[in-house]
Amino acid sequence: MKEVLIKSWPKELSETLNYRLGEKPLHEYLIQNAIDFPNQPGYLYYGNTITWKQLSDDTRKFASFLQSKGIGKGDRVALYMQNCPQYLIGHYAIQMLGAIVVPLNPMYKSSELIYFISEAEIKAIISAQELYHHIESIKSETPSLQFIVTTNYTDLLPEQLTLPIPEELKTERKFINNTYDMTNMIQSTDPLSKAEEIDIWDDVGLLVFTSGTTGRPKAAMLTYGNALFKTAATVHSYGLGNKDRTLANAPLCHIAGMVMGVNIPVYEALFCVLFSRFDTEATIQAIEKYKITKFYSVATMNAAILDYPGIETRELSSLELNFATSFGMKVDEKLANAWKKLTNGCVLLEASYGLSETHTCDTFMPMDKIKFGSCGIATYDTEFRIIDTETGEGLPPGKQGEIAVKNPGVFKGYLNRPEATAETLRDGWVYTGDIGMIDEDGYLYFQGRVKEMIKSSGFSIFPEDVEALMSDHEAISQIACIGVPDPKRGESVKAFVVLKPNYKGKISEAQMVDWAKEKMAAYKYPRFIEFIDHLPATSSGKVLRRLLKE
Repeated sequence: MKEVLIKSWPKELSETLNYRLGEKPLHEYLIQNAIDFPNQPGYLYYGNTITWKQLSDDTRKFASFLQSKGIGKGDRVALYMQNCPQYLIGHYAIQMLGAIVVPLNPMYKSSELIYFISEAEIKAIISAQELYHHIESIKSETPSLQFIVTTNYTDLLPEQLTLPIPEELKTERKFINNTYDMTNMIQSTDPLSKAEEIDIWDDVGLLVFTSGTTGRPKAAMLTYGNALFKTAATVHSYGLGNKDRTLANAPLCHIAGMVMGVNIPVYEALFCVLFSRFDTEATIQAIEKYKITKFYSVATMNAAILDYPGIETRELSSLELNFATSFGMKVDEKLANAWKKLTNGCVLLEASYGLSETHTCDTFMPMDKIKFGSCGIATYDTEFRIIDTETGEGLPPGKQGEIAVKNPGVFKGYLNRPEATAETLRDGWVYTGDIGMIDEDGYLYFQGRVKEMIKSSGFSIFPEDVEALMSDHEAISQIACIGVPDPKRGESVKAFVVLKPNYKGKISEAQMVDWAKEKMAAYKYPRFIEFIDHLPATSSGKVLRRLLKE
């Protein structure tokens, strides 16, 4: 199989991955960028240009503050905010201490946070001020949480905006009792003198919550080396360089957004326009004003730009390469041709196949041999197997089975979950739970999921997680959730609910949807609820979701 996987390797691309500054954690790349390119712009945030020296200095100061509060090697510290420079500072400051970054989606609400904080035994949270109330209400239920740092997005917005900002960035700055203000702590603290010694291939630097194969979210333990490897592999396979100008508007709390917005600019010391979230007009303006050359997107973003009124008069010809993900709609030849015409030549292709357990980006698409419908070929030092789900035997090209992958990006396992780890991680191979096929040229095709995870608007939703949260409703006796097709989101959650006898006829399905909307992140709450008399189940009581789907 290995020979098939490298059959389509581009001739102009080295088969050996060489790290730009050697095998060292990415925060050391940041420190070196400040030495080599002190006054070079690293990030731009709605008009605020942040040089490599500024970013490194602020990060080292914040790391020193965290150290003064007792944060050290192995401690878990969460980031709970929209995309912003403070996210970058927090991420690298935590890792400079050998501590572990735990990204929390800013859409999470109190009942969800209780689970994540407790599961990872999070010691501190760095939170946006507008999200703090979700944490405040649960402090008594999260004993591992020792202190909270808050920040306001306006602290790093410029006086003179050069790009339009979303409403959530206009929140008034305030002082919050019993928390530490991030900006004040940076301004009043001396820089960290020396970063912690790191064993990059053994020390964990990141915990990403994911489903694995079943159950509520589990924390995948990713090393500093996992991040370095996948970042370098992506940079080199797509030919990104120091002169490129990129744009990041995918969520930094999501593993793909993290690679593109947190890791790649630092690894390659290239310029990045950072947005809190995708906005069509702001993205168009950024491409025009800052001459963006490389762009990571979700296919629906490209469609929104193509459909934008007056787009044919806008200047997007600086774009050279756009790697995109098929969430909500496919990256197909029709979309690619329309994008190429609009931008006067920009190549649009499927970015990669990957998952949290491998720090994503396990494949890349050869730019001179694009196969639409595929995920491209295996990236550096990567092997795939297609496994017969009944016999466990490897399958030849053209046959469909479970995808297994092995490379230096593979995680160490799930935190405190040895059984789940053993199920997914076997002899260095990640058994993904995904169904796929490899063709004669080594291109991987993703064809579905063995596991019952629901994908909505690019987010992973775990049925058991929604069921656990919904079970707090006083009227629910039993519940099971599935994904149903949704033309906008790809999938939405549908919940089948067995009501307690004394609530029948006293509550409507619509009222329960409204309740869920208040309790869960917007992408996660059930859009549809159906009351039924009983759930289909095995003799042992396991709910048969496939029968609900049928």
